[in-house]
Amino acid sequence: MSAFRDHPSGFDVAYLAQVFDQPAEALSGFSFEPVGTGQVGDSYRVTLDWAAAPAGVAPLAGVPSSLIAKCPAGDATSRETARNMHLYEIETQFYRRFGESCGARAPKAYLSTYDAASGDGVLLLEDMAPASQIAQMDGCSVAQLESALAEAALLHKSHWGEGALQQFSWLTYSQQEDRRAFIAALVPAIYPEWRARYEGRLSSDILDMGEALVARFEAYMQAENRAWEEPVVLSHGDFRLDNMLFKDAEGRAIILDWQTVSAGAPMNDVAYCLSTSLADPATRASQEEALVAQYHAQLGPKAEGYALEQAWEDYRRAAFSGFLMALISAMLVERTERGDEMFATMAERSGWQALHLDALSLI
Repeated sequence: MSAFRDHPSGFDVAYLAQVFDQPAEALSGFSFEPVGTGQVGDSYRVTLDWAAAPAGVAPLAGVPSSLIAKCPAGDATSRETARNMHLYEIETQFYRRFGESCGARAPKAYLSTYDAASGDGVLLLEDMAPASQIAQMDGCSVAQLESALAEAALLHKSHWGEGALQQFSWLTYSQQEDRRAFIAALVPAIYPEWRARYEGRLSSDILDMGEALVARFEAYMQAENRAWEEPVVLSHGDFRLDNMLFKDAEGRAIILDWQTVSAGAPMNDVAYCLSTSLADPATRASQEEALVAQYHAQLGPKAEGYALEQAWEDYRRAAFSGFLMALISAMLVERTERGDEMFATMAERSGWQALHLDALSLI
């Protein structure tokens, strides 16, 4: 491939045909349209019009009729945030190194390109249609959540306890001192504005809990740092419904958006997914112990030495994951009406989870 192309408008038939080891004349043309609702990346469905094979020549085999192009965000604020947090680098590197060995069902990457000079990345991915997304704000059923957590178990046990994961710098950005110092300073600084934004939308109990978390944030960061130590797994980092599709031909959930994958702790994904996916706090409270136990059982022999009791305590401590994601992301990406409500919903569901589990007592 020649010049870096960060949008389908910059593609041409030669570029796309070469991805599939085909000559330019094999592709008659292509079209594209936006899909998805990403905050720090823009996605497009690219429809490929392969030329008809001449008489007596077998039609092209193994080439898709469409693909998904995931590109840097068009919004300057969101794009700069993604660059500063290395999100495009992380996702493109994930597909190069772990896309086929991560255990979880993820789209196949036909092309994964990263431009170190700009910090931008582009992915050409398998189109998973007709699998469909469940709107984050609508929530899902317990059965659908079980399907998602089954993929989490497959992801986590694929490289369970492998210290070698931390040799990849792009899997450890969130643990590096400059990133941790940035987050430690950012959260207390932005919380008053964030609270003012959502005053009246969120319960005062949740907002007060956030205030208490911010007051103890240094201790929280220290506790989280210890949680990274064991067991180390491939952790998705943003394991929620907007980053999944249901279902593929095998009836599995498909996991998207690997921009925050890291060498991290497993229960952050589990707590984050469980809190943000169920619309009714009472349903989550009544089901979560059984769901955590089911996830733990699916780890099988990989989890030897990691008792269910320890997993449950780690789960409780990780209950702030969704709340903090909603807090930080809301203040760093392009502000939209949908985004405001999505982040409010995330904070609300995760806030009730943290309160119900008395997670503050573990800091």
